[in-house]
Amino acid sequence: MVTAMLFAGGVGRRMKSDDLPKQFLTVAGKPIIMRTIDHFEKHSEVDDIVIACKEEWIDYLNNLIEKYEIKKVRAVIPGGETGYKSIHNGVLETAKVATKLDDIILICDGVRPMLSEKLISNCIRITREFGTAVPVTPSIDSLLYSENGETCGKSYKRSSMYITQAPQGYTMERILWAHSEAEKRGITNSVSSSELFIELGEEVRLFQGERTNIKVTTPEDMDALRASFFYKHFKQFAEEEFTRTDI
Repeated sequence: MVTAMLFAGGVGRRMKSDDLPKQFLTVAGKPIIMRTIDHFEKHSEVDDIVIACKEEWIDYLNNLIEKYEIKKVRAVIPGGETGYKSIHNGVLETAKVATKLDDIILICDGVRPMLSEKLISNCIRITREFGTAVPVTPSIDSLLYSENGETCGKSYKRSSMYITQAPQGYTMERILWAHSEAEKRGITNSVSSSELFIELGEEVRLFQGERTNIKVTTPEDMDALRASFFYKHFKQFAEEEFTRTDI
């Protein structure tokens, strides 16, 4: 069994989107979160979807799910005060049905509308083989470390740096162990599940992500996303016009 667990508890402070959380902003007429859900809805290997959402927006999200005729969403549950807590709630909800140790959970932000079928398939395949699967892209920028954001006395070798993406895949055996250990040890501030495993002293399996897999967090991300949709539409239109033109 494969469950996609999406967390959508953001409030869009960096997006400066007033009262509307970033996941509900629209691109080309469709909310970002529905575009993200669509990729899992249409993937043949994904059996169901669980979503952890900010509680006051659950009804709004359920209405969207009904409007867009999404069939795989099994549960929309309240998220937590932090990303970790939202994922924790989603993992426990997933475990109600995904009862086998080798069942797979795909943990993903609700703001990745450019996911590809290939990326999801690779994540499932690698999770089956190794128990964990984290998509990454090599860092193309040099990275500096700073405690205060003003001064720096430490840098990292760029060739060893990678940017994590989502979805991240885990067997239920591995993710339940990680969250159980995290609760025991009080390690509850991890930004991502891969970071949680590393904080617990575990390794995770990496695989090649996609640079087009944008996580929408800032207004600049929205601009890039809209430009991408415009380009795809224009490219298709141009190709259709080209095929209809006699040369």
